[in-house]
Amino acid sequence: MNTRLTRTLASVTFALAVLCGLAFVGTGVTHMLDDGAVCVQTEFWRNASLADPLPVGTGVKASSSAARLCQDNPSTGQRAADLGGELPWLLFASLALLLFSRMLKSVVREGPFTDAVSRRLSVLGWFVTVGTPLAGLAVGWSQSWLVGSMAPIVGSGPTVSGPQALVLAGLAAVIMGKIMREGVHMREDLEGTI
Repeated sequence: MNTRLTRTLASVTFALAVLCGLAFVGTGVTHMLDDGAVCVQTEFWRNASLADPLPVGTGVKASSSAARLCQDNPSTGQRAADLGGELPWLLFASLALLLFSRMLKSVVREGPFTDAVSRRLSVLGWFVTVGTPLAGLAVGWSQSWLVGSMAPIVGSGPTVSGPQALVLAGLAAVIMGKIMREGVHMREDLEGTI
């Protein structure tokens, strides 16, 4: 299936993977060398009463939805935890796009219904299925620890953030990879009997 669209999509996804990888490295380096404030947003005080009343209509109650905490002279741990809010998703995106690009290159070389393509689709599916909650856990726990380091009353603990619906897409890719693999084996069996 060596079509122009497939070749273009393979090149574009590889370029996006490289771009996300460069963003991962660039963000990490520039952020660790930065000496500015570290900020994090927490919803710990959602539904808390506001100290200053807002100009709202009669019968309307106003409450805070989130608090933004900033540390002017952050410790190395706080700066690293702040990076934990961005870097896991950049790394995840870079690797997922790289796996997708490699799968598309296999489609261009060998065709769509081959054993190599089905294996690469399964690997991509498992990576997305397992990597999504792990990246979400790394981001959520980093932000939770950062909030806990700035406001000890809040505490920190394992939380998961981000689009966890990607797990379903990953499982769908795993299932499609297994279906394709069975189809490849059936075709090989048919070719062997004829």
